[in-house]
Amino acid sequence: MDSRMTAIIEAADYMASRLGGRKPQVGIILGSGLGKLADRIEEPMVIPYTDVPNFVKSTAIGHKGNFIAGTLGGKFVLAMQGRFHYYEGYPMEKVTLPVRVMVRLGIKTLFVSNAAGGVNFDFRVGDLMIIKDHINKLPNPLIGPNLEEFGPRFPDMTRPYDPKLIALAEEIGREKGIELKKGVYLAGTGPSYETPSEYKYFRMIGADAIGMSTIPEVIVARHSSVPVFGMSVITNEAHDDYAEDFENNGDDVVRAADAAADRMTAIFTALIERM
Repeated sequence: MDSRMTAIIEAADYMASRLGGRKPQVGIILGSGLGKLADRIEEPMVIPYTDVPNFVKSTAIGHKGNFIAGTLGGKFVLAMQGRFHYYEGYPMEKVTLPVRVMVRLGIKTLFVSNAAGGVNFDFRVGDLMIIKDHINKLPNPLIGPNLEEFGPRFPDMTRPYDPKLIALAEEIGREKGIELKKGVYLAGTGPSYETPSEYKYFRMIGADAIGMSTIPEVIVARHSSVPVFGMSVITNEAHDDYAEDFENNGDDVVRAADAAADRMTAIFTALIERM
């Protein structure tokens, strides 16, 4: 058996034993500073990543490194308090292992979130952006022998983010008076922040927000035909006209994400309720 498949099965079997046979309907990945949503999960069970076979350690700022299983929006969900990143030095099979595990456990939908820099001049710190499409500047996680158990060699990416969920989120935003932007997310390797010239370039090729994660997980979910809803919290204005003394700061990013987490939680919870 492919060693990647062996790792997935071992991790999924362990998680299944901890979940007591309950199958999560929704998987949720919470990015930098966005772990507060996990606090809204009812009857939570905490499973540290360090307990799960073949999982690596989450080292990024604002990532607690736990699975939280429980009820949100009336459904049994499995949320990740933090993710793994390519910039941490992990290969893509490790970065995306949690998604493969959640798919094997039975999730029907994946929700992803991240903290992102707004290269769109109309975006401000604290804005919520529905991800309508993406531009990938990271290695594709499907490179290598195809895992036929999950999906085809060449999966379609025409609609990586589910149009019905996007429309429903926009409706919920209007009902709750929460302004929602919509745009294209670009992911690069990191861990350095981009230069002003790179920000300008990314804006010119169609990006509205940029980060260092999310897209590998989305590709792996879509490989298995799992619908995806994605949202970015704009935590810094990624422009090319900075003041001379400006600098990007990781702690500021986490604080900005934390301030927006309640609004994102309201949208996610209502979406899950209505699915």
